[in-house]
Amino acid sequence: MADPTRPLPHLVPQPDGGWTGRTVLTPTSFTTRGLFTLPSSKVVPVIVVPGIMGSNLRAATSPARKANEVLDPGAPAWRAPNGTIDGIAAARLWKARDPARRQRILDGNTLEVDKRGEIHLPLEARHYGMTEAEVRERWWGEVHWDSYGKLLYGLHVGLNHTFEMDPIDNVRVICRHWKEVMACDPAQWGVRSIDNVTEAELEKHAAYYYPVYACGYNWLCSCEDSAAWLRARIERIIAFWTEHKRECRQVILVTHSMGGLVARACAKQIPDRVLGVIHGAMPALGAPACYRRIACGAEKWSPSNGGIDNKKAEYIAEILGDQPDSTMPVMATSPGVLELLPNHMYPQPWLHVCLVSRVNNTDVPRDVVHLPVGNPYEFYRDMKSWYRLIDPALADPARNYRDEDHGVINAIRTAVAKAEHFHRNVLDAYYHPNTYAFYGADPAHLSFGAVRWVSRDSGSGAVFTDANLRAASQAGYGPGGSRRVRVEGRTNLQFVPAWQDVAGDGTVPHQSGAGPSGKVLQLFDVRGFDHQGAFNHEAALSLTHHLIVKLIQKMP
Repeated sequence: MADPTRPLPHLVPQPDGGWTGRTVLTPTSFTTRGLFTLPSSKVVPVIVVPGIMGSNLRAATSPARKANEVLDPGAPAWRAPNGTIDGIAAARLWKARDPARRQRILDGNTLEVDKRGEIHLPLEARHYGMTEAEVRERWWGEVHWDSYGKLLYGLHVGLNHTFEMDPIDNVRVICRHWKEVMACDPAQWGVRSIDNVTEAELEKHAAYYYPVYACGYNWLCSCEDSAAWLRARIERIIAFWTEHKRECRQVILVTHSMGGLVARACAKQIPDRVLGVIHGAMPALGAPACYRRIACGAEKWSPSNGGIDNKKAEYIAEILGDQPDSTMPVMATSPGVLELLPNHMYPQPWLHVCLVSRVNNTDVPRDVVHLPVGNPYEFYRDMKSWYRLIDPALADPARNYRDEDHGVINAIRTAVAKAEHFHRNVLDAYYHPNTYAFYGADPAHLSFGAVRWVSRDSGSGAVFTDANLRAASQAGYGPGGSRRVRVEGRTNLQFVPAWQDVAGDGTVPHQSGAGPSGKVLQLFDVRGFDHQGAFNHEAALSLTHHLIVKLIQKMP
C-alpha cells in the first residue's frame, strides 16, 4: 500500500523562474509524504471586484491625506458585519451614532481601503495547501467575507483543480466540481440551452494557473477614482508574475454590483490587459433604491421577505440609517453613492406622486406626477421641491462645508456633477468585448423599479393636479421617511414611500440588471438570490466557473 500524502503550502514563485516551498522535518517513523503541486508557468489572474459597502475602509494613514475627525489613523471606519451576532452588534453601534458622527466617520476624503478584514478559510482548505497568510497577500482581507469568501475560496480551489487521478483505476478523471458544472441544467441560469463545457475545453483551461485576488476600493469616492485604483492593481499583478518569469498578459475580472461599474470603466482604459469580465447583479442603469434610501432612509421591510429576512432588513436599516437625517449626511456628497442613482439611460419616468381615493369602499390609486422628464441630473440637483433627493438642511450636520462657497449646496452639486460625468463620459454604454453578465428578475426578491410617494386624498374637495402637487411646499418629515406637504397653502397631505414593486434581486430591478442586453456575449437571468448574497448562490458560482472556462478558450 502506498504511503499517504498531505498537501503542503503552495509554492512561491522566484525571480529566476523557479518555485520554492517550505515544510518541516519529521521523524523517519512519520511516513506521510508531503505533496507540492507545481503550477503552470502560464498565469491568468482572476480578480474579484466587490459591490458598494463590500470593501473594508479605515482612516487614512498617509499624512498627505486629510485626517479623519473621529478616528485615529488606521482605525476601522467601515466593515460590513459577518454573521448574525456581528450584525446585531453593528446595528447597535451605528444606531447610537448621531448624523454628525456618521458624517465625520464616513468621509470618503479621509478614508482608504483596509486589508485587515476577517478571513475564515474552511477547515478543508488545508487539504489544498491554502494558508491565510497567502490569501491575505492577495488582498482577500479587503472585502466582506460573508459576501465574497465563498466565491474567492471556490475560485481558488475550483479553477486550479481540474483533473485528478482515480485512486482505484489510476487514470485521470475530471474533478467532481467540474462534472457538476458540465452537468448543470441551463434553466438554473435562465437560458433554454447553452454550450456545455467540454473535456477539450477543460484541457486548455488546465494549462493555466489562476491566482485569485480581491480588489477593494473606496466606494464613497467616484467610480472613476476606483477604476484608476483597479487599473493600478491589475498592472501590479501582471508585473509581479512577469518579473517572476511567468507568462502573464491578461486578467479576468469577476464583479458584483457597483464593482461592475468600476470594472467597466477600468477595462475601457486597458482593454488589452483584460481577457474578459463576468458581471453579477450589476445596476447597469442605476437603481431607484438609491433615491429611496437617500431621500427616505433605508427600508426596514419588503413584501417579498419572510419574517427572518425582514428582521435582517431592520438591522441593515439601522446600520445604514433608517431616516433621511442619517443617510443624507453620508450619501449626499459622496459621488460613488450618487453613481448608483438611475442614470440617463434608465427608463423614465421612475418617480411618481400617487393619490389614493376611496370609491365605493375601494381604494383607487392615481399617479398624478411623473418624474424625472429629460435630464435626471437636473432632478438630482433640485434641492427645493418637496420630493427632492437631497435636503441641504439635513446634509451637513457636522458643518464640514460651512466655510466653503455656498456651503453644502456647492458640495452636493459637485458630487452630482461627478456622477453625471462618470455616467455620460467615463462609462457611457461601454462593455469590454468579452463580457458575460447575470442578474436577478425574481418576483420572490422584489426591488424598486420605481419609487412612489403615496398619500390618501383627504376628501376635502380640493383638486390635485400635476401643477399644484409639483408646486406644493414641504412642511416637515414624518416617520418611515414620510413627508408632510402643504398644497396651495391650505391643504395638508402626508406622503409615504411605497414598497418595492418589480421583480429583481431585492436591490437592483430587472430593467437595470438587464441593461447589458445586446452589448455582451451572453446575459443570464438567474433566480433565487438576494442582491448581497449573489455569489453565495450555487447556480451563480457554477455559472462563474463555466464562463471562466469559456473565456480561456479565447486565449491564443
